[in-house]
Amino acid sequence: MPTLEKNKPTRKQNKQKTIEQKGHEPANKEPKADRKDKQSRKERKPVRRILPIWLRVIIVLVLCVVALLVGLIVGYGVIGNGEPLDVLDISTWERIWNIAFKTE
Repeated sequence: MPTLEKNKPTRKQNKQKTIEQKGHEPANKEPKADRKDKQSRKERKPVRRILPIWLRVIIVLVLCVVALLVGLIVGYGVIGNGEPLDVLDISTWERIWNIAFKTE
């Protein structure tokens, strides 16, 4: 079982030690809280979106429906050796439903 060294320096201490050895000062000694105060929400300009979020959601939903239809057409027409546009016919789905749940 490996032994744990209690006095082993942490990564942050190693980094500080390396900086001190090289004689470099950290580039940004300003605390994070002060930096955030400089760019407060009031001073920043509001973000102008090209497409509003609601429009993005609608576009994604439409693209999902298109992808579903293309997948159905390819699956039924190309892989299943059927007529590709027959997948859009309701009688095809009634037949599949009847086969799946054995209603006939």
